[in-house]
Amino acid sequence: MMTFYRVRRLAQSLGAMLCACALGLLSATLHAQPAPDQLRSFVQAVQSATGSFSQFTVGPQGQTKPAQTGRFSFKRPGQFNWEVLKPYAQQILSDGQEIYQFDPDLNQVSVRKVDQAIGASPAAILFGSGALDQAFNMSVLPDKDGLVWLRALPRGGDAGFAHVDIGFQDGLPAHIILLDAFGQTTHVKLSGLVRNPRLASDAFKFVPPQGADVVRMQ
Repeated sequence: MMTFYRVRRLAQSLGAMLCACALGLLSATLHAQPAPDQLRSFVQAVQSATGSFSQFTVGPQGQTKPAQTGRFSFKRPGQFNWEVLKPYAQQILSDGQEIYQFDPDLNQVSVRKVDQAIGASPAAILFGSGALDQAFNMSVLPDKDGLVWLRALPRGGDAGFAHVDIGFQDGLPAHIILLDAFGQTTHVKLSGLVRNPRLASDAFKFVPPQGADVVRMQ
């Protein structure tokens, strides 16, 4: 006769197996979705996030600029903090009304208004309000490196970049490749992304450091 202890252990094992199967099916379903659908789902379901990034840029002649690493956070619509930590410090923060770019080495802050142009910029894909199909033409690219890919082409002619490719894994953006108007290709890899965290009320408030030179751009 099976003891109560053995019945409980069997139930726990069956529960773990069912949970693993469910997670596997969810992962397979997300991977099966075309990348544009994964992007739309991400924009709709993920209203805020935190994570880490690494990026490097390759010039039109093949030269590579030094890699950068840092952390980011965002809250829709239009609030974000993109902070480079290595090899030098730099911060780009948007409070939804203005964008601040702080260079600690120069102790200088550049400030410009958040205008409608951000809707057709690469930042809109991660940080915008979700009107992606109005700003971009999206198409499916072949799977590569274990990711499903899309290409987003800006509908406007003054976006400042040619196209951006995004690779998704399990419904989350993992690799972004941007070709800008100068022929430079920037690769950004995202990791440790936490969906819908609780963020501090002043997470996207920027106060210029004392003595910093503040330059307002037109």
